[in-house]
Amino acid sequence: MYRLCVFAGTTEGRALVELLAGQPVEVVACVATEYGEALLEEREGLSVCAGRLTEEEMEAMFRRERFDLTVDATHPYAAEVTENIAQACERTGTAYLRLLRRSDEAPEDAVRVPDIGAAVDFLTGTEGNVLLTTGSKELMKYAPLPDFAMRVYARVLPMEASLGACREAGLAPDHIIAMQGPFSREMNIAMLRAVNAKYLVTKDTGQAGGFAKKAAAAREAGAVLVIVGRPAQREGLHFADAVERIFSSFGLRSRPSVALVGTGPGNPGGMTVAVRRTIREADCIIGARRMLEAGFSDQRQVRCEAVAPHDVIQCIRERRDCRRFAVLLSGDTGFFSGAKRLLPLLEGCDVEVLPGLSSLQVLCARLGTSYEDVVSVSLHGREGDIVPDVMQNRRVFVLVGGADGMAALCRTLADAGLKDVRVHVGERLGYPEERITEGTAGELSSRRFDPLSAALIENSAARPFTPGLPDRCFQRNQGQEDGRPVPMTKSEVRACVLSKLALFRDSVCWDIGAGTGSVSIEIALQAREGKVFAVEKRREALELLKDNRQRFHVSNLELVEGSAPEACENLPPPTHAFLGGSSGKLREMVALLLEKNPHVRIVASAVTLESIAELTEIGKEFCFTEFESVCISVNRGRTAGAYHLMTAQNPVYLFTFQR
Repeated sequence: MYRLCVFAGTTEGRALVELLAGQPVEVVACVATEYGEALLEEREGLSVCAGRLTEEEMEAMFRRERFDLTVDATHPYAAEVTENIAQACERTGTAYLRLLRRSDEAPEDAVRVPDIGAAVDFLTGTEGNVLLTTGSKELMKYAPLPDFAMRVYARVLPMEASLGACREAGLAPDHIIAMQGPFSREMNIAMLRAVNAKYLVTKDTGQAGGFAKKAAAAREAGAVLVIVGRPAQREGLHFADAVERIFSSFGLRSRPSVALVGTGPGNPGGMTVAVRRTIREADCIIGARRMLEAGFSDQRQVRCEAVAPHDVIQCIRERRDCRRFAVLLSGDTGFFSGAKRLLPLLEGCDVEVLPGLSSLQVLCARLGTSYEDVVSVSLHGREGDIVPDVMQNRRVFVLVGGADGMAALCRTLADAGLKDVRVHVGERLGYPEERITEGTAGELSSRRFDPLSAALIENSAARPFTPGLPDRCFQRNQGQEDGRPVPMTKSEVRACVLSKLALFRDSVCWDIGAGTGSVSIEIALQAREGKVFAVEKRREALELLKDNRQRFHVSNLELVEGSAPEACENLPPPTHAFLGGSSGKLREMVALLLEKNPHVRIVASAVTLESIAELTEIGKEFCFTEFESVCISVNRGRTAGAYHLMTAQNPVYLFTFQR
């Protein structure tokens, strides 16, 4: 087994140790302090060496341990330590790799100085308090600054050695800020203002050292940023390239870590603790511009604007300098979220999904009501008609998008005869400007609402659409063919057809010979998330189909004009099909269905002896594993004077086929 030594006193050093700890290698992590040791979790194959090592001690350890590689991940300002590690490796023949830290772009108005002596020279000619964030090791070098003890405030680690260095330099306790980072921009601003600092002295610590947050805080607090330049650096590799070199050299497999995080309705304050921690620890944040600008991430992290799943994946693949990614998803990851489409594309990644508050939860909480009986629908970024859902359910939650989305929804409900249903609109839920509006669909149809809106719709008169809707619900008296009404599958037969089809909510179904569309519409009402193609060759029937589609608001029903099977050649593969009429081409139609989908479920109706015989032969010829035939005989009551009689309807045969 390969043995590696990592000098891991920095953020990127600890990140490298974490990556290697899960691999088939032995790792010795060297840290200078007990505090650095405490930051490394105990893991199999990992041992920690705590304490500062001299060059001779390093050399002795390298000879004793015979490492296959030593990685120098020390601070970019620890030039002496870096030189000692490199020399010890050279004398013992140990492979050496320097892990570099990228510099951050400094503000144009920042003051750059080559070293601490130059920083003291610059500050000598100024007035005002100074906040030092350059550590305690070289604090004594600032002591020659006039009024040092009065002007200077030092931020150091909360360790005895650091406090001792402050006392030795002559700083009073009220000029010492002993805290452990990371520090946010807001915390840096608070410290600058608390000590009334006119100058903030920092090293070019890069993203890992919080440089960008210190620069932003100085600008906000009106302090001058003084940057102490880095000493000359040895040649090396930045994090992603170093990881790739190490993993390829030792046959290890590197997997990026991707967290899909639900950020709640929009305000960072509405995120869970786990989500906030994951975002804070990520190297790269991915999401929509609105979310990237909402304060979810900070300047330390790489930010990538991407929403479409393939754009997100491309960002993960291209950012070779990052190992931990957080993909920001609004609301909850399991509720109308992009996580559903992203997850299948993340093969080869270590994936974690963290839920958040959904807009449904937030809106119902604001209204003081539960949501266990609420049917949820999303019209955000997708087409659909919510009218059937509102007709059938007492309470419906809906997500909408667009500047006029909510008002248009209310107008649609009013035009469908639902103007009196109660609508509770939540605008910008979770933001300071959140607003809840209540009224009927008719009252709210002319109001303007924020594009970030959701609604809870209540319909006390809701009635479910049960299979076999009454025949009177359908329009069938406009079209005439040879003086006869366009044929329609009767209610009782329709109920049996739907039972035999065994549809899912997302089924794709062909209705061949749709007639007035009674079967098509009932299929569309059951497969609300799917698609129904009603194939019909007669113009009169197509006009009735259009009327009935509008009457039931089934936007997932598409009309196809033409004769089967020719008109079906370019349709998408069906999961289900109903053959109500095929103009004598039953065998060709079944062959096409099986070509499109060998597992399609087919239900066919027949009333003539010839069709019954042909369907029986088809069941045998195509070797279906499920082959069922039933005969439906229906009698309907009618009055004859003072009496009531039952009148027999023509028997209908239903055949069910599936492989």
